[in-house]
Amino acid sequence: MEWFGLSKKPFNFDLFSVSHFVILAIFILGITAIFLCRTKLSNEKCRRAEIGAAFSLIVIEILNHAWMYTNGVWKPGRSLPLELCNIALILCIFLLVTRKKIYFELIFFIALLGATQAIITPALTYGFPHFRFIHFFYAHLMVVWVTLYFTWAKGYYPTFRSFMKLIVFINLLLPLVLFVNKRAEGNYWFLRHKPKSPSLFDVLGPYPWYIFSLEGVLIVISLIAWLILRKMEKSSDERSHAK
Repeated sequence: MEWFGLSKKPFNFDLFSVSHFVILAIFILGITAIFLCRTKLSNEKCRRAEIGAAFSLIVIEILNHAWMYTNGVWKPGRSLPLELCNIALILCIFLLVTRKKIYFELIFFIALLGATQAIITPALTYGFPHFRFIHFFYAHLMVVWVTLYFTWAKGYYPTFRSFMKLIVFINLLLPLVLFVNKRAEGNYWFLRHKPKSPSLFDVLGPYPWYIFSLEGVLIVISLIAWLILRKMEKSSDERSHAK
């Protein structure tokens, strides 16, 4: 049971270690495979795979909370599903089960910006083959892959309204996150301090200015991503009409 963290043996995570580079390679290969196989993945036979993926995410998340409880580290200040990537995971499950575009619209920018950044510079303590390492990367990889799957294979594209919905969604959640941070001494969304491990926050200035800088970066990059995908969607529609 060492991999599940029940032993005293440490599994320290090192940024850009061999195991991390393997994850990055798997990440890129997965994205490439989804893009190259997008036509085949558009088949309705993939429906079972979608439900299976949703089930796997539910199971691994339950195991994650079981691990935290078993090892005595479950705390309201850091274990509630309030991080953006946790929220993206929940939205990802809803998207896989229902295929409703509203979930895609909310998850799209969080997945491509937040989850991707977390994969490249993870705020992670445990290295391979610890369960927390496997859970962290499986959850984040799936969030990005599922988002790209629905974009390239299912033809879901974000609109400007999608961007506005995300901004409203985040700002509606913000008071709740601030309240929980204050009452439970948490640091959800890194609103109290930066992550201890190297990350994008390091180049966004000191506290509290990095919070405003991050929101500005989110808006700019989200708009750029929307403009690029808008052109891709138009090109795809033009090719479809030409056929």
